[in-house]
Amino acid sequence: MPEPLHPAVVHFPIALAVIIPLFAFIAAVAISKRFVPPHTWIAIVLLQGLLVGSAWFALETGEDQEERVEEVVAENYIEEHEEAAERFMWLAAIGLGVLGTGLLPGGAGAVGRVIGVLATIVILGAAIPVGHSGGELVYKHGAANAYLPAAASSIEDD
Repeated sequence: MPEPLHPAVVHFPIALAVIIPLFAFIAAVAISKRFVPPHTWIAIVLLQGLLVGSAWFALETGEDQEERVEEVVAENYIEEHEEAAERFMWLAAIGLGVLGTGLLPGGAGAVGRVIGVLATIVILGAAIPVGHSGGELVYKHGAANAYLPAAASSIEDD
């Protein structure tokens, strides 16, 4: 296992948040044009389930490493990132439920798929501040320094 684990897993939920809206849109259109059967939508629901699970795992690994990073980065920057990650994870979980309605039969499923596509766009919007603040932690505030052999003991107060 890589140490630290958090940087190794954070890209998976972000990547899923980027590709799911495209896949959901394509699937919704293909189903509405009857190119594929409605049960094809299960693939989108499963992808969203992977997103929720990977977002939870990324959040957990980040919390595991929080204390060590607080040795070199001011707590307020870490809190900002953590709050954005929690918001993203919860929106992804709600989105999973919304996307699940796309599996309903008939018109209810069609409406669920349209609303589901819109939900995936909102979720992508919530992923952006998570990635941005995480990148700032590493590249602007020096979070990676917590894992260097001679880690600085002072907290940056930018």
